Order: sequence, then C-alpha cells, then structure tokens
Amino acid sequence: MAIDITTRGVSDATELEPAIVTAAREPGTALIVFPDIFTGAHHEQIVALAEQYKLPAIYPFRFFAAGGGLMSYGIDTPDLFRRMAGYVDRILKGAKPSDLPVQAPNKFELVINLKTAKVLGLEIPPKLLALADEVIE
Repeated sequence: MAIDITTRGVSDATELEPAIVTAAREPGTALIVFPDIFTGAHHEQIVALAEQYKLPAIYPFRFFAAGGGLMSYGIDTPDLFRRMAGYVDRILKGAKPSDLPVQAPNKFELVINLKTAKVLGLEIPPKLLALADEVIE
C-alpha cells in the first residue's frame, strides 16, 4: 500500500503542538492516536490541534469523536463496564478473582463526526458511514 509510518512520542503537553505541526506539514498525512492515560487526559487539546492544523485523525474512544475528533474506533466502554458488574457480583458472592476467566473486550464501535469531516474538507464514503455505529452530524 506504500504507506510510511512515523511515530512521534510525546511525553508532556508542551510537545503536542510541535508533533502535530510536524505531521501536518507532510502531504497526505493522518494521525492515529493510541489509547493511554496521557492521550485521554489531553484529548481536548489533541482534537483541537488536529482540527487547527487540518490533520485527519482517528482516536481510540468515542469521547474523542464526540468532542470534535474526526472518527474513533475502539472498545465500547459502557459494554465493558456492564460486563465488569457481573464480575463484581460474582466476587461479592464468594468467587475468587483468580478463578474467574480473563475477558477481553468483544464489542467495538466506530463513530464518525461529519461536522469535523466537513471542516477538514473530507467526504466520508457512504460504505464507511453505513458501517458506523454512530454518525455525528
């Protein structure tokens, strides 16, 4: 597919803008934001910078897209918490946590923000819109 991948490690908020500016200077560049404590804590700044520098981005959680990000694809957090409640119930009824099987997320959601797509001058293909769990208009 002739795709070049460049990573930009960012360890504090002052490094966000220079990293995004550098990425935005390259034609045909997009941003993939990975899930971690740092990106979650700075999600508003990351989304604002990506929009300011017209950098298409995909994020790991729905709240990024709901907050103005172009799109997100990641675990369905409410589903994960519902499933966790069943584990808490079993533990409170006497089950040993070490005896319970490990569960991985099994429900993922795609959220597309058409407002942001319009700001970025992007047209989202109808097939991708049809696959989305939520489209923000």
